[in-house]
Amino acid sequence: MAFDVDILTLFPEIFFGPFNESIIKRAREKGLVNIKVINVRDFADDERGTVDDRPFGGGPGMVMKPEPLYKAIQSVLRPDSTLIFTTPAGRPFHQTIARELSQKSHLVIVCGHYEGIDQRVIDAFQSEEYSIGDYVLTNGNLAAMIMVDAAARLIPGVLGCDESSVSESFSDGLLEYPQYTRPREFMGVEAPEILFSGNHAAIARWRHDQALTRTLERRPDLVSKKTEKL
Repeated sequence: MAFDVDILTLFPEIFFGPFNESIIKRAREKGLVNIKVINVRDFADDERGTVDDRPFGGGPGMVMKPEPLYKAIQSVLRPDSTLIFTTPAGRPFHQTIARELSQKSHLVIVCGHYEGIDQRVIDAFQSEEYSIGDYVLTNGNLAAMIMVDAAARLIPGVLGCDESSVSESFSDGLLEYPQYTRPREFMGVEAPEILFSGNHAAIARWRHDQALTRTLERRPDLVSKKTEKL
């Protein structure tokens, strides 16, 4: 069964490049991932395609109107849909969530714009709100791309080697160990001797130690979370 994604946005052209290149392109060609981008303006009530208005109570910017967005969501929802809103106020998106989403059959991702979305639309559905970081973007399109990419690459067959997604950063709560390839010596620096030993158990231990050291240096918070779960 394919991984189906419907993305609701005001700027559909933004998605043409990222999903038509590299791994995601090949996954789409194989039928492993189906991505559709829907223009919310197509569901506006007037000929101008009005999708935003001033916020009640005053304040800067504009807010996405409820009527067009509600109709757009209803047009793609299925019994097996998982509905997601991209917003800085959402839960932090991370690898565990990406893996959970990769096991869903249908994602509907609503890209926020302007000062946000009328809360009544969000409250009208059983949905999740996710943020990709503690910063604010001009809109939710980039966040949607990241979520789709992170989830889609975990689907069996999407990567050239499914094992790649098992040993990478965050998969076991640690950052990934350093990687090396040919040539054996570069600018006077030799790749670690252990990698040429043929002793797979020793190599695995070395890689784990390197991953732990790197994580302690760069993201000690991940080690703390890992310890809390023990």
